[in-house]
Amino acid sequence: MRRQQFERVRIMLRFKVLFSVVPLMAAAVLARLELSPGPQPCVAVGSDAMQIAASPWHADLHVSFTDDASLATVRVALADSADTADFTIVDDTGEAEGSACATTQATRFVLIADSPPDGAPVIYLSRDGPAAYRIFVRSKRMTDREAAALIVGARSLPSRLADASL
Repeated sequence: MRRQQFERVRIMLRFKVLFSVVPLMAAAVLARLELSPGPQPCVAVGSDAMQIAASPWHADLHVSFTDDASLATVRVALADSADTADFTIVDDTGEAEGSACATTQATRFVLIADSPPDGAPVIYLSRDGPAAYRIFVRSKRMTDREAAALIVGARSLPSRLADASL
């Protein structure tokens, strides 16, 4: 009799553990899906591409941003229209995401870093004033900072990208 009660309690404990672990496992799977990075912003440059790096060890170039124009090595201005810009990103064309530039061996990666290594470009992003590049960005997938980092990266890296159509 005691043995049967013991077995029932043991089985019930197993079910309790099972019912408490399954929701935790489901939550972990969902959290993993949410935390995994999606496609990073990129631009096609000729037959190659520039892409924002997801991790520091994967970056070919590190850039940073400053609010002090005197600390900048590159100035990028935000243009009011595509006609006045050197570089334009508009992603409301209806094309499928990721069709503009696929990741290949020729893809170069740019990381926006808080503290870049010495000699890395420091970008001052403004609405007016003198600038090396003028950009116009109207995008759901790319910020002004990411677009600025990509154009500075395309011009900074010693590769075919710097000589391409930019």
